[in-house]
Amino acid sequence: MPASKKRSYARYTIAAVELLGALVRVERKARRITTLDMADRLGIDRGTLKRLEEGDPKVELGLAFEACAILDIPLFEEDTRGLNRRRHEAERRDALLPQRVRSKRPIVSDDF
Repeated sequence: MPASKKRSYARYTIAAVELLGALVRVERKARRITTLDMADRLGIDRGTLKRLEEGDPKVELGLAFEACAILDIPLFEEDTRGLNRRRHEAERRDALLPQRVRSKRPIVSDDF
């Protein structure tokens, strides 16, 4: 990506991704799983695993979630039942919201 088009992330996003990476690294080491074994289980190379553990926000979200699932790191809920309950709550709320979202029209000042 050209320097002028470089993607920037909010501080909260960076902190959250770095926390996720640290959790993966710590749990992987606590379980005595090598980087090679973990990368093989995820179907990636060791460099991508290193990027995940260092908190690179460009690592695929699904990959990060899969690493957490393999290592039993809870993200939202402790079990699938809790995840499904939260998903259903979100779907019910979404059903109450408009199908389309339009941006607010700018207020034009015609006071000359």
